[in-house]
Amino acid sequence: MSITAIIIAKNEEKMIANCIESLRWCNEVIVIDNGSTDTTAALAEKLGARVVSFSSQDFSKVRNEGLKRSKTDWIMYVDADERVTSALAREILVTIETNNVNAISMHRQNFCYGYEFSNGGWDDDLVTRVFKRESLSEWQGKIHESPIYVGQAVTVKQPLIHLTHRSTKENLHKSAEWTLAEAELLANSGIKPVTLMTLIRKGVMEFFRRAILKKGYKDGMAGLVEALVQGMNRVMVYIQVWELQQRPTLPERYEKIERDLATDWSKHKDLLKN
Repeated sequence: MSITAIIIAKNEEKMIANCIESLRWCNEVIVIDNGSTDTTAALAEKLGARVVSFSSQDFSKVRNEGLKRSKTDWIMYVDADERVTSALAREILVTIETNNVNAISMHRQNFCYGYEFSNGGWDDDLVTRVFKRESLSEWQGKIHESPIYVGQAVTVKQPLIHLTHRSTKENLHKSAEWTLAEAELLANSGIKPVTLMTLIRKGVMEFFRRAILKKGYKDGMAGLVEALVQGMNRVMVYIQVWELQQRPTLPERYEKIERDLATDWSKHKDLLKN
């Protein structure tokens, strides 16, 4: 029995080392570097991981690239901000050795803003990340990707540690990427034109769902802040849908302004020095 850990990473120089260290129990660690501009790739190579450069906004394509590169009996997918504890590693290995399974699911223990979250929608965070390689066909879904596999899956008791939303700055960087990707999917689906009421309704309802219905308030101020951030993210998604719905498009509008300015200058060449 052999297992490869596949880490999906982009600009994670602060997180990649500890992630790799938590995967030393695997036979091999592959880092799929999704267009990093920092030292993520260099650090991973220094720590003995095999680095594969593959850039895509489609998260499923990135995970599928890891599937192509692995050769072991089993594979485990981990993000750079996730950590495998010794207890989880041991349970995974025992499960593989003693059970006739094709995939393993686990709950994620989420830490946001430095606090462990047990509410606000974070409490039912179940992910399937370990697969018998021959059973996994592919991943599907541009943003909220899901694995396509055959056979039986079991859920282990030990959680996967998730160190997410470590600062507002980090949140904004990640939100800038995934909110645009989601906006493009929504815009291409032909949804109704976005209005001011759409933005207000989406933001307020997301905050209410997480803070009240999902009891995010029980996680204290951090839980309320997180609910507010998620509400803001929903607003950002629909603002970008509104942008994509504009006709002429925003690039076309700015191109026209530039042409008009160029035409104006062509009429006043007497002002030009060179």
